[in-house]
Amino acid sequence: MRLVTLIVAGLLSWASPWEGWVAHALEKYGRPLPEMDKGPKDGDHEDESLIGGYLLAGAFISNPSFAARPDNTGRVGMRYMLHAETDLYKKYLTFYTDQNFFSDRDNGWIELSEWDQTYGITGALGHWFWRLQYERDAPLDKSGLKQIYADGLVNYRIRSHEDWSWWRKTFPKNGFTAYAGAGWLFHNQDYFARPDNTGRALFRYVGHFDLDLYQQKVVFFGDFNMFTDREASNVARPTELDWILGLAVRWRDYELSLYREQDRPLDRSGLIQEYWAVQLRYAFDVQKR
Repeated sequence: MRLVTLIVAGLLSWASPWEGWVAHALEKYGRPLPEMDKGPKDGDHEDESLIGGYLLAGAFISNPSFAARPDNTGRVGMRYMLHAETDLYKKYLTFYTDQNFFSDRDNGWIELSEWDQTYGITGALGHWFWRLQYERDAPLDKSGLKQIYADGLVNYRIRSHEDWSWWRKTFPKNGFTAYAGAGWLFHNQDYFARPDNTGRALFRYVGHFDLDLYQQKVVFFGDFNMFTDREASNVARPTELDWILGLAVRWRDYELSLYREQDRPLDRSGLIQEYWAVQLRYAFDVQKR
């Protein structure tokens, strides 16, 4: 518990200047969700997934400003997601897709208002992970703005029980996983550099952590995702910060989590999009035989 208290206190003290908690991006691919794998595997003898992933449903229980369409209209009520992947060659090459759907709470909660499609390939080599990804965010209930990009991203990952002997001795029951990396949006059709839909994103900086609080059944997780503006005088300076803190509770292949997201500009004042959400996730994995 001392470990948990120190980490939570440190994160909250660091977060206070930003007035909240945030989100976007990462898992193996860049989703803001804790990993649901069963632990380290032998890379040379690792089973390959014929099809794996998860189904997700989430309710935005408090949403003052998180938009329900790419043009920043409406407010999200519900989120539904399918993540699916198949190993093309062990852990070294995997194809994946994310299909995200949102509804507008200002339009009855039921009718879908946005569809975000993501397709990519990813792989791992030692501590290094990489991905190439295409994403298209479009409205569903009317015509309007579409946000489209393609990017590449590399991150470096550590696992405490594999990489830190001091951690294993000090916190033998609390595993810690984290990664950080950077990416380049080499194709960008109206994918913006700030929450108010200004600028065009060029570079992305990401980071993520999962802290096992109790036997991989209770996980504290956090994530950040920053963008830069290709139209700014300094194209490497972050212009937007999206970050998240959450708590996930698991039972077998199910996970229930509560988290808050906030997306805010960094280089000027402007629109802040934020919400609290509760979501249920079910993981599945069919192995190749």
